[in-house]
Amino acid sequence: MEIRENTIIPLGYGKFVRSDKIVALDPIEDNRGPGRRTLVYIENLKNPIVASRTETSILANMSKSPKEVLEATSAMELLQDILDDIEQIGPMLRKSILDEAGLDLDRIQGKIEEILSHDLDSIDG
Repeated sequence: MEIRENTIIPLGYGKFVRSDKIVALDPIEDNRGPGRRTLVYIENLKNPIVASRTETSILANMSKSPKEVLEATSAMELLQDILDDIEQIGPMLRKSILDEAGLDLDRIQGKIEEILSHDLDSIDG
């Protein structure tokens, strides 16, 4: 994988870093939630920056890709970000959203998971 040089990568919530200065991405497992998805280690910084985006979406922005792959990656990145957000919504709020807006977050979550797993299967196979 080739890393784009001198390209600014969004980390979410107004945080940006140069792609060629990122040395490591570490997904946050504990206390993960909105605004807390990935630790981004930057060259010459002692402590990592907490990013609100997934390591996959950050990595996709860092790498050099053909336009079609980049567009597909952006769509998958968006779906992953939406899925991460939906997973943080508790059952009471989900019910309220369903009752008030008719938006079935469980169904949407299932569809997104299906799409993302299908996309991973096509990459692996």
